[in-house]
Amino acid sequence: MNLFAGPAAVGSRLERIPAEIHRARAFDARTLVDDGGAMRLRVVSTVDGAPVRAHCEGSGRAAAGAAPPCASLDATLRRIARAATAALYDELALHPKPGLVSFVDRGSHADMDATTFMRSLFALRHYFAQVTALGACGAAFEALEGAGIAAERRMLRATGGINTHRGAVFTLGLLCAAAGRCAAAGELPTAEVLRRHLQQGWGAALHARAGAPPRSPAAAAARAAGLASANDEAARGFPVLFDAVWPALCRARGDGVDPQGARLDALLAAIASLDDTNLLRRGGRAGLDFARDAAARWLAQGGARRVGAVGHLEALHRDFVRRRLSPGGAADMLAAACWLERVSR
Repeated sequence: MNLFAGPAAVGSRLERIPAEIHRARAFDARTLVDDGGAMRLRVVSTVDGAPVRAHCEGSGRAAAGAAPPCASLDATLRRIARAATAALYDELALHPKPGLVSFVDRGSHADMDATTFMRSLFALRHYFAQVTALGACGAAFEALEGAGIAAERRMLRATGGINTHRGAVFTLGLLCAAAGRCAAAGELPTAEVLRRHLQQGWGAALHARAGAPPRSPAAAAARAAGLASANDEAARGFPVLFDAVWPALCRARGDGVDPQGARLDALLAAIASLDDTNLLRRGGRAGLDFARDAAARWLAQGGARRVGAVGHLEALHRDFVRRRLSPGGAADMLAAACWLERVSR
């Protein structure tokens, strides 16, 4: 099937393509050992030295006619992981996105297009299953970090060395781990519960990572400019996501805006709120400030609810391309909000 038949074909495929990406099972947690004890998860296999499968052991019998608790947990973990891949597809399929790659054009990028992103999606799909299972198992941060590093290597192999989703590996990986921890505790992955599990499970490690010397040029640039890096955002419990981007998406949907329009509002809320090191790197502080101001104006003028909203955003997209601006960090926040919408259903 041609995945790149053009924007007219995208809408009907938003739900179908992610399912096709995940046709191969990422992990199986259906083995149930009944010893009358409590439900537990145990890692049973590895890829690149990190766990990708878990099975439950030691639960009492399920009620007659009911699915075993372990099978139910397995289905929940699988849904969390698949939602991450689907959310990355949601972000890619959205247009117009100022400066960003979509099925319509390359945005501000000469070295990547939608095909590059689809290769990356396929390379990362098992990582999200892996990190969700790690979260359900209560794994230490070092295990999550190791899985993320291995996922980045697979991404770079698939894209010929092009960084398409490094930020999403970090952000969505942590969120999937937190959701896995929620599922193992029998809790629903609401925004509040996710933040609590993220802090309880890995808060200390995330704060230590944020306070350490910068490990990447982006983190170093953010610190030099007095801005928050991705590590800072994670250590603080993703305030831009949960306090700006997710509420913008929910408000738009509550006002009757269609899913595409609501995602545009969420993206522009991210651009207006995030210390986006991609914008800082490409346009300096002036480029970052321009992007924030433009996004804030678009939202203040009604966002996706205004007459001619798409036309106005297409003009802003062209302006970003002329300036070579690409809000990649905001795109990661949009994907995270799309993921949260899917797992919250």
